[in-house]
Amino acid sequence: MRQKRSVRYAIGYSILAILLCILLIWNLNAGSVNLSVREVLEILAGHNSENTAIIWEIRLPRLLAAAMLGGALSVSGFLLQTFFANPIAGPFVLGISSGAKMVVALVMIFFLGRGIVLGSAALIIAAFAGSMISMGFILMISGQVKKMSLLVISGIMIGYICSAITDLVVTFADDSNIVNLHNWSMGSFSGMNWNNVRTMAMVVFVCLALTFLLSKPMGAYQLGEVYAQNLGVNVRLFRVQLILLSSILSACVTAFAGPISFVGIAVPHLVKSLFRTAKPLVVIPGCFLGGAVFCLFCDLLARTAFAPTELSISSVTAIFGAPIVIWMMLHRSTRKG
Repeated sequence: MRQKRSVRYAIGYSILAILLCILLIWNLNAGSVNLSVREVLEILAGHNSENTAIIWEIRLPRLLAAAMLGGALSVSGFLLQTFFANPIAGPFVLGISSGAKMVVALVMIFFLGRGIVLGSAALIIAAFAGSMISMGFILMISGQVKKMSLLVISGIMIGYICSAITDLVVTFADDSNIVNLHNWSMGSFSGMNWNNVRTMAMVVFVCLALTFLLSKPMGAYQLGEVYAQNLGVNVRLFRVQLILLSSILSACVTAFAGPISFVGIAVPHLVKSLFRTAKPLVVIPGCFLGGAVFCLFCDLLARTAFAPTELSISSVTAIFGAPIVIWMMLHRSTRKG
């Protein structure tokens, strides 16, 4: 039995790794300038070409950012689903991404109006503050309501409030600030540079390592708080750690790429279905790889489907992610029935 599980896990990781490699090459090839696989490999090997700048300065930073941020958003969703013990919990649905968007918008408009351009670290801190504000309200409500459906509705309402405040502030902003904020708020991986990639890599991989360290108490927590306490898990501290890690990951995504919908809900469910398990030690790396694959695929469509017009990444992820969430809820309802 254990050997069968190991084989299933190996097959699952192999599928995700193969898809990731295909999409990495495809994203490097596709665009306004179509390049052959051979030319891309020669450029990556260090050979000079007239298209070298396209690969090294535009496409490679963008696809690395899409892979890392997609993985981060998926892991963030899995942490929230573990925390609330519900598969439809996620940064976007619970209003966490909207809270991050609101604070980043306020900070951007305030400083851009004074001619100050903020760095990556400042945007991450602002997004984290917004995430924690929304999460604080969610936690307050979770202590008052017993049904998860009411908590999800409350999260959606918090998201609407944050979006309304953002729209109100934008109404009174300067035209140039509105353009900058609009491009960011639609969700996009465009405009990424190597400084952005280095910053997000440091944040994402540190959080991912810390998440791995929580995999054992997370597995115990999935079986119930009482069971986890009996195994020596400090449940209160553990819940705080889950919230902080999830908020930092989702804040990093929002700060660099804007709000991205449904990745944090759909991908963890697909990964758990692929591996047929919810074990954190298996699902966490699977979620990261799955989120990277999902966002690379959606970004490829966003860039090429209606070229030269580029779609917002959140629109594309919603097209593919929302049906998965609907199917998941119907499947759960049928199984319970």
